[in-house]
Amino acid sequence: MTPGEFVVHLGNLRASAILRTDVTSAVAPAMEAAVRGGFRIVEFTMTTPGALEHIQDFSRRVGLVVGAGTVLTVEDARAAVEHGARFLVSPVMDRVIIEEARELGVAMIPGCHTPTEMLEAQRTGAPLQKLFPAPGNGPAYVRATLGPLPFLRIVPTSGVDATNAAAFLEAGAHAVGFVNPLFDPEELVAGQFDRVEARAKLLLKSLD
Repeated sequence: MTPGEFVVHLGNLRASAILRTDVTSAVAPAMEAAVRGGFRIVEFTMTTPGALEHIQDFSRRVGLVVGAGTVLTVEDARAAVEHGARFLVSPVMDRVIIEEARELGVAMIPGCHTPTEMLEAQRTGAPLQKLFPAPGNGPAYVRATLGPLPFLRIVPTSGVDATNAAAFLEAGAHAVGFVNPLFDPEELVAGQFDRVEARAKLLLKSLD
């Protein structure tokens, strides 16, 4: 999958599942639950135990597109792609990582908070711009940013839940990413993965 194809695919599906946890035993079953709930684009942050192994495992599955999050070094970017990641995500806008992703042939979604950062990311070669952290007036912020910069492809992550996901998309967001509203930390500790699956279905339904 080329970066351009990923951009289209993400835009069609409109949402990704982003797992960040330090509970080793919960990583695979939590993401399995999200997949059962309907997610087809999934992201393991590099801070998650065994992230590379899980990226490799899930990337072998038909119909799934797997990425790596919290990519902060060139070494992390290369390792993630070697293990099957088809997109890379970072909480910050780092030109070095964007350029490395381009060399590796995968889409990069750098973290940006201001229109200036988003434009710089886009000009550096990032086809998507992660809005992080999402401000309290998130949908209005996205709409205002896209007014003069309609060519940006903004992907809000933090602060996105069932109550505002559709509003973000209506405001022009290319897609959204679900973190804690999908993977509740207390439920992961308790092994309540059936709740993750149920919430995945609810969140995806909320996009309509």
